[in-house]
Parts: sequence; structure tokens; C-alpha cells
Amino acid sequence: MPLSVLMPWRKPTEVTRLIFETARSQWKLLLLSGGLNLLEATSEGLTLAVMFAAIGLLSSGVAPAPLVGFGLAPTHLFLALMGLAVLLQGLQSLMRYGNAVAVGLFAARCRALVTNALHRQILHFSFACASRYRVGDLVSHATQGPEAVEKQITTAAQLVVNVLMALAYLLVLVLLSPWLLLGALAMGGGLVALQRHLMPRIRQRAHQLSAATVAVVSRFSEDIQGLRLLHSFGQLERAERSMQHLMTELERALKRQTRLLEITSPLGTFLPVLTFAVLAGLSVLLLHGRQGGVLPSLATFLLALQRLNQRLSGVAVNSNSFSRNAGEMARLQTLLNTDDKQYRRPGGLPFDGLQRGIELQQVCLRYGPTQPWALDHIDLSLPRGSTTALVGPSGAGKSSIADLLIGLYDPTAGRVLIDGIDLQQWQLSSWQQRLGVVSQDTFLLNASVADNILVGRPNATRREVEVAAERAQILPLIEQLPHGFDSLVGERGYRLSGGQRQRLALARALLRTCDLLILDEATSALDSDNEALVQMAIQNLGDHCTVLVIAHRLSTVRHADQIVVLEAGRRIEQGDHAALLRGNGRYAGLWRQQLQGLAA
Repeated sequence: MPLSVLMPWRKPTEVTRLIFETARSQWKLLLLSGGLNLLEATSEGLTLAVMFAAIGLLSSGVAPAPLVGFGLAPTHLFLALMGLAVLLQGLQSLMRYGNAVAVGLFAARCRALVTNALHRQILHFSFACASRYRVGDLVSHATQGPEAVEKQITTAAQLVVNVLMALAYLLVLVLLSPWLLLGALAMGGGLVALQRHLMPRIRQRAHQLSAATVAVVSRFSEDIQGLRLLHSFGQLERAERSMQHLMTELERALKRQTRLLEITSPLGTFLPVLTFAVLAGLSVLLLHGRQGGVLPSLATFLLALQRLNQRLSGVAVNSNSFSRNAGEMARLQTLLNTDDKQYRRPGGLPFDGLQRGIELQQVCLRYGPTQPWALDHIDLSLPRGSTTALVGPSGAGKSSIADLLIGLYDPTAGRVLIDGIDLQQWQLSSWQQRLGVVSQDTFLLNASVADNILVGRPNATRREVEVAAERAQILPLIEQLPHGFDSLVGERGYRLSGGQRQRLALARALLRTCDLLILDEATSALDSDNEALVQMAIQNLGDHCTVLVIAHRLSTVRHADQIVVLEAGRRIEQGDHAALLRGNGRYAGLWRQQLQGLAA
């Protein structure tokens, strides 16, 4: 199978390179497919030769010269020839099956490789790059892209078979009579010209008929719905005249369409007879005097011509299939293309534990060249074992700081230092494995409670999972479930309430040996009693764990070592709860506002 048909672009792309690499590794399958294609075409030519000999024997009663030496009676020889034709067709069917299996195996291998390539590509995107795509688009790429590759390969294989078989039929036709073939092609060209003349007119009449029908139906519906209006304003006669006019136009359109459409039925019965008559007449003129008579040549010619037409129709179908599939292949290439993508930072120093603390130095961040600054020259220090709270209105930059610490984004300017070393010099995966992150929008797998907690540390024991659930104040709920830790939580955890999902995510984070625990509105769905219990669990983490809390509810952060007030991406206040209240600034105003809301 020539792989050039798989590459509709001017230069090799990631998709075609992947197919070429697979072809190189699966060369035996491709060699087998090519050999079977040639054998199939050869067997078809031999079948036509056998059919020619059998028809000649049947019409003349005399065995062809090459078969005289077998000494068989004409009847027995005819049956032997028919049996040989059946045998050749049976072998051809086996070869077609073997070719289809070889192509299918190659396509399956390519589909698996493309699926893995897509999955690897998406996972290696930087978070900023991946977030530019909609989830539905990525899922569509992952499902339709491999299917498009498989379709491209199978269509290419079908095209090769159709072309080879068409060449075999052409060879037979040329050997029988090149002049008769030219006559058949001339008639075929005339039929195509007639079809091209009729089809646009039929389509045009169909559009006119459709528009007239829509107009009648719309008018009929409006008149029925507006009967009260027509009666009230005395417009019944006008509505009737309007309908008569529309029906006149519809009648004309129907008559015009009928005159054109009814041509096709007589032509459909007349043209095959005309074709046969013309070819028969030409065969008498061109094949007269040929050994074996006219009938074998004519019958074989017509059979080969009919098979050639089928194969040419198959080539047209394959071409249309390539055209329809081109869009999906192009979409797949846009995702696999590496030129315009950003990827996760590879390499770096392995991180094995926080020793001193984390520091943000003059950090600025914006999510796009035309976007406003999400963070504007932020300086912040998070000592090891301390609890820092970020408060402020929505859009102040609180979650942006968390995203920078997680490594989802890189600062536009400034540095994030981990133990005095820029985060971009640390190995990102080893740093992230020492983080515990609980966000307001908790994502749970459609799996058991235990499996969702084990995401935090897959090799943890069941006892460690139970301890983490107890610290997150969710153990009593789990024990009440029908299957305990083995109970399924449903798609995105729909069988649990918002507060239960947050506590499950907190258990997932607490299961890890965290150097930095980030709680982004992690207790927003908890009631006051459960929030107090969770806060106690967090306070008992010990001096090894640094905690960053993001909250709108200030009661959540009042015991933090330091509270940072953000507004419009800037740090406007910093201190502990008591010092900020004494300062009577923005934090104090927010505190009084929330107290008044509780009192109300």
C-alpha cells in the first residue's frame, strides 16, 4: 500500500510521520497486503480468461487450442473450466480476506499509536496551554482523531485494490479490442455529459419546489392560526387569493420537476439496451472473423466493462471519502502539531523536602498579552511550618498565587523561590508530589471512596487511608455507606454532598506527606461544627507542613500566623488577625461586615 495516499499535505506532518514510523515497523504486514493485492488482480484476470474459454466452448462446441491436448469431452471440459473459475474466485476471496486482515491490523496499530500520542500530547501540555482548549474539543480529538486515521488507512487500501483491479480489467479490455473499448468510453462520456446536463436542472427544480412547498405550508399554518384576525379585519378573500397564487406557483414547480424526473426512468431502461446494442454492433464489426467467434469476446468484454465501472465507481467513492476525512485529519494535526504549543518543563533538580520556606519576589502574572495583571509585584514569604491566609474580593489574585506555587503557571515577571532556589530550576513533578491541594471545585473519580483518597498516595495502606479520612472528619460518613470505603461515589462524586466531597478531597490531601498544603476555599461547603473540626486537624499537621489558606469566610483564617489582604492583584495589608483589626484597615472593615451579616 503506497503511503503517499495517506499524506494530503505538502510536507510530512506529525500524523503522517507517525503512520510512516508504524509502516516501517510493520513492513511485513504491508508487504503481505501488497502481494495479496497483486495476486487478487491476477486471479481476476485469469478468471476472465477462463470465462472467455468456457463461453467459447459453449458457443462453438470446440475446445480452444490450448486445451485440446487434455482429451476431455466438450461437456466435461466446460464443467472443468467453470470449476476452475469458481476455484479462482474462491482463492481471490481468501486473498481479499487476508488483505483486509493485514490492513485492519496495520490500522489498529496506527489507531493505538495515535490515541497514545494524543493522550501523551495533552498530558505534556503546560496547564496554561491545555486550559486554552475546551474539554469537549479535547475529547472529540481523542475519539474522532484515531478514527480518522484508521479511516484514512482503510480507504487508502481500498483505493489501491480498486486501482489494481481497474488496471486488470483495462488490460483485458485492451487485449480483447482497444477499438471496442474506445467506443465504450465514448458512450460512457456521452452518458456522463447527459447526466451533468440533467442533474443541475433537477437540483434547481428541486430547490424551487421545496421553496414553493414551504411557502404554501407557511401560509396555510398562518391562516389557520390567524383565523380570528382574518375574520376581524375582513381579510378572508385576500388570504384566499394569496393561497391560490402560491398554489399556482407550486403547481408549476411540480410540473417542471415531473417533466425532468420522468426522463430518468425511460433513460434508465433504454440506455443499457442501447449500450448493449451499440457494443454488440461494434463487436460484430470489430471482432468479426476472430477465432472462437464474436460471442465469447463480447460476453467477456461486457463483463469486464461492468466490473471496470464498479471499480471506477469505487475509486470515486474513495476520493470522496478522502475529501470528507480531510477535515478530521486537519483537526488532528492541529492538536499534534508542536510548533504552537507550550509543554511542561522537563528536567530540573529533584525536590526531596522543604527546609526553610517559600518566597515570592516581585511576582507579576497575567494570563495573556492583552489581559490585565492578575498579580502586580507581589512580595510574600511563607516560612516552613507556618499558616498563611489570603483574603480579598473575587479577582484579587488569591488563586493566582496558589496556581504559581503549584506550578500550573510561570510568573510573567519575578521569581518563586523554594528554599532559595527558583521553582523553575526544581523538577516540577517531584515538587508537585510534595503538595496537597484542596480546591472549592473538587474533582472526584467515578470510583470507590478508597480509590479517590488513594489518588493522594497510591501505595498507602488501608489503615493510612482510614486515618486520613478520620482527620478530614469524614470517617463516620464513610462507615455509614453500604460498602464503606468500597462504595462508589458516582460521576464527579454526585452521590455525595458538596461538603462531603470537600472533606473527601481533604482526606486525599492529608494522606500525602505534604510540605505545602493549599486550601482554596476548601471548607466553604462545611457547616461551622465540621469546619472547626477540620481546622483542628489542619493545626495538628505539625511544624513540617506549610499551609496556605484561601478563604472568603474570615472566621476560617483568624488563627493563621499571617493574613495577607489582596486587592486587584496587589498586596494592601499583611499581619495576624489581631494586628489587622488594630490597624482598622481593609481587613477590619471586612471583619465587621461579616459580623454584621451573621448578626442579621
